[in-house]
Amino acid sequence: MSREWDGAAYQQVARPHAGWAATVLDRLELAGDEVVLDAGCGSGKVTEQLLARLPQGRVIGVDGSALMLEEARRRLHAHLDRVSFVHADLAQPLPVGPVDAVASSATFHWIADHGALFANLAAVLHPGGHLSAQCGGVGNVSEVQRALDSLGIEVPNPWHFATPEEAEADLAGAGFVDIEAWLTRDVVTIPPTELETYLATVMLGAHLERLPESDRPELIRSVAERVPGGHIDYVRLNLVARRP
Repeated sequence: MSREWDGAAYQQVARPHAGWAATVLDRLELAGDEVVLDAGCGSGKVTEQLLARLPQGRVIGVDGSALMLEEARRRLHAHLDRVSFVHADLAQPLPVGPVDAVASSATFHWIADHGALFANLAAVLHPGGHLSAQCGGVGNVSEVQRALDSLGIEVPNPWHFATPEEAEADLAGAGFVDIEAWLTRDVVTIPPTELETYLATVMLGAHLERLPESDRPELIRSVAERVPGGHIDYVRLNLVARRP
């Protein structure tokens, strides 16, 4: 099961992710009455955007963090007749019924085995159903990784930043067709007053949980000092595919 996240804090600081998610949803052709799986729904921001596209449809939000799901339920409490939430690991077979489409933003790079991930998504997609996703790709957040390296942080890398070629092979292996995978770059500037909170909430959680609480503030400060101007170079891996 995925690690826990601070859903309320994430919702406050993860503003760049909303724009990326809008692009992901724009790539889905929806009539408005479909059932769509939000794979890695987090605090519910993307789920909310999906619901706006589905006036007669439903969304199933899946996430590995119970705290994130709790925040998503709070956010969307007025729409629980059209949205349901499932606590599950995307790397394992999913306990959800068939869906017409899958959307995902800023999630897949947290999953080591993309072959299993895509097989699990294909298993719950109706024939002809589409996948539209975006996640970190090769070269993503390189300055943060360099900062961790310079500090001698020796923990297993929690990220899987795939190349388009690797993603295409994994999607094809899971049975998808009409596959497209490509990289885009987006340099995001986080204000100095928010940088430490942003790093701790969005990026460093898997590193921080391996440290005693007393050592965590120093790591956050040290990484922030090594991110000049708060500029974070995001490389996004964009994916579209269809189940035949």
